[in-house]
Amino acid sequence: MGHIHRLIKYTPRPIINVFKSLYSKSSNKYSGELLYWKTRYEVENQNFGNEHYKKLMLAIAGERDENFLQNKIVADFGCGPRGSLTWAKSAKLRIGIDVIADKYADEFKNNIIRHEMIYLKSTENVIPLPTDFVDVLFTLNALDHVDSFDVMCKEVIRILKPGGLFIGSFNLEEPPTLNEPQSLNEELIKNNLLDHFKILNYRLSQKGPKEDVYKHFYSNELSYEKGEEGFLWVTAKK
Repeated sequence: MGHIHRLIKYTPRPIINVFKSLYSKSSNKYSGELLYWKTRYEVENQNFGNEHYKKLMLAIAGERDENFLQNKIVADFGCGPRGSLTWAKSAKLRIGIDVIADKYADEFKNNIIRHEMIYLKSTENVIPLPTDFVDVLFTLNALDHVDSFDVMCKEVIRILKPGGLFIGSFNLEEPPTLNEPQSLNEELIKNNLLDHFKILNYRLSQKGPKEDVYKHFYSNELSYEKGEEGFLWVTAKK
């Protein structure tokens, strides 16, 4: 403890204030994320539903069934605690990646242990998986939650095998919030992520009504004006 006290004593106050500010922002962001899931947990009678993930993930991938995941290592970046990959029974390994995965385990144990997934805690700087490890990587409107978009895009690229599939959706042009500090647009996503892949499928849509925000995607009504809030849905190959 003496070393810590001396470090604080001789560290310039402006630097200490910067670290305090960064810690406070991250702490509040994670608290907000966890509070959201705690609320949903109670609303859903302490049993998270996850049936919708299969329909959504297959639709983004452009696949009719899960056969393309046969014996593959499959991951979901920003998975949340619902069991987003529970449906992918044919995969060799299913990994949910999230910066508060440990909190999910503590708060929602009975749900988490039934999902037949590995929940992996990421940091804001590194996904603790080997390079070229994942065959198929999903991410659903999660990359706007990260503190540093370019850093985490590099990590997403790093962990995906050559020839592996990236299957993702992105919120476009949404104002930043505490929980979602990144406001993403097509150029930002292409420059930091998609330029490193071969694009197989690229779709844009407006937001649907509040009760069905993906309505236009599922009905294939793919109209979108640059600069408006909407969604990008993409499948790409490394």
